[in-house]
Amino acid sequence: MLNLRNRISKIVATVLMGILSVLFIFPLLWMVSSAFKFEKDVMRFPIEWIPSSINVIHNFKAVWMQKVPFGIIYLNSIKVAVIVTLLSLLISTMAAYSFTKLKFRGRNFVFAVLLAMMIIPDQATLIPRFMLIRWMGLYDTHAALIFMGMFSIYFTFLLRQFMAGVSDDILEAARIDGAGHLRTFTSIMIPLCRPVVATVAIIKFIWSWNDYQNPLIFLQSKSLYTVPLGMTLFRDDYTTNDAIMMMAAVSAIIPLLIVFIVLQKQVISGIALGGVKG
Repeated sequence: MLNLRNRISKIVATVLMGILSVLFIFPLLWMVSSAFKFEKDVMRFPIEWIPSSINVIHNFKAVWMQKVPFGIIYLNSIKVAVIVTLLSLLISTMAAYSFTKLKFRGRNFVFAVLLAMMIIPDQATLIPRFMLIRWMGLYDTHAALIFMGMFSIYFTFLLRQFMAGVSDDILEAARIDGAGHLRTFTSIMIPLCRPVVATVAIIKFIWSWNDYQNPLIFLQSKSLYTVPLGMTLFRDDYTTNDAIMMMAAVSAIIPLLIVFIVLQKQVISGIALGGVKG
């Protein structure tokens, strides 16, 4: 009887999750469908999920080959997202290793201060960051976005939680064999932490790609715009053409979909393991 109840509850939960999944994916499917339509067919009801008249070539040309330099904007986002991800990964892994496996005076206090800083919202530091960027001469450059994005307390915490679960005996054996901290970090710690390192890299890339606030505040030249900010140019030029707007939106999320689909298992396993270690 108990097994029957468990099976029924699992079936009900599965059905509910399936319904919720359809509801969550509904806007994405509508966006993709609208990107292939003529403007007059986008708001037609009931929704025509598979368009009878396809206008994808015109919409594609309007996004990539017309007034808005979407190709340059795309390259700008790739440049910033990749550099920010690599630098953030380097700094966060080294900081996590230091807070976990190196013993120095005030280590726990410094880490506690960093955790306390996580409660400060980004919006509260906009004015000080703006003044600092202007003082450093980085305003209206990609270097400003890279400089602000390469430090992450959250990812340092996530990596530290995972590294704390790595046995000290393994590292001690490496030291006995003559390995220094750099060799231990690169040859032992990083390979052992590959799931959470991959998770941090993927999430950081997605966050950097989707960042709208910082480019809005710290970029002025349209030639430096990233994809989220560049989407506003389509809104200005194609306010009444939802089909072209949807094609631009689909083009904007393609890298994120590819990254997630290919590496989703590492994302899930990395978050789960990083959250319970330590």
